[in-house]
Amino acid sequence: MNASSDSNMLYIQGLFGLAIVAFIALIVIEKRYPFRQFPQKIYKESFFTNTTAFLVNNLILSVIRASSLFFVAQQFASFGLLSALDNGPVKWLLAFAIFDLAIYVWHYASHHNDFLWRFHKIHHSDKGFNVSTGFRFHIFDLLLELLYKSIFVVVMGVNAYMVLGIEVIELFFIFFHHANIRVPNEELISQVVITPSLHRTHHSTLRAEHDSNYGIVFSVWDRLFGTRKELVPEHIGLDLIEAGNYVQLFSLAFITELKVRKLWAWIPKGK
Repeated sequence: MNASSDSNMLYIQGLFGLAIVAFIALIVIEKRYPFRQFPQKIYKESFFTNTTAFLVNNLILSVIRASSLFFVAQQFASFGLLSALDNGPVKWLLAFAIFDLAIYVWHYASHHNDFLWRFHKIHHSDKGFNVSTGFRFHIFDLLLELLYKSIFVVVMGVNAYMVLGIEVIELFFIFFHHANIRVPNEELISQVVITPSLHRTHHSTLRAEHDSNYGIVFSVWDRLFGTRKELVPEHIGLDLIEAGNYVQLFSLAFITELKVRKLWAWIPKGK
């Protein structure tokens, strides 16, 4: 590994370290100054299930995801739309903006395609909106997203360290917009990036409300494509669908809301 590679790796490690510090800081802030008070039982179940998902999914699969994207980028960095540009600020900003748009498209598809929603709804099953919700994903959702991102890396032609840097910055924003906090001047900030108030709407129980605000970093995509909604949802999570531990979380992907409603219809109703 040459000096440039060492420098790039230190840069990535530094970004990841800052993301973890931000995660811990957001936990402290939302405990002291929460936007919404959730029952303690819901918060504890949410935090325990989400951090378990992190240990089972993200701790293991993040290594696979990162190394896979790293490997793909190493092999195809000399191909793709941006490969001819120098690895400077212009290429980095272009790659970051296009990557963010690509994730917006993936997120939109995850809500509107029945097969993808089967796995993505696990993220929306959290009854308590908090920073740990950013860890709540089904393992198959992560794997499918990995394939999608790998295709993007090949098409764009960016180097491995740039890909990892973008991934870590996206992670920071995932922590930020899931935080159960009030943000000063949030209305102004939300004109540029996705904030907790916008993403809180995205976690509404009502599908007419949670099919909105798909952005991860930049909020411009939702405004551009008419998917932005600004409101305070009455309830968080999914109707009829919930999970109190990781096993239930994994199993929910194979239980549809329609099946639950049919099951409920078979149960005799009291007079």
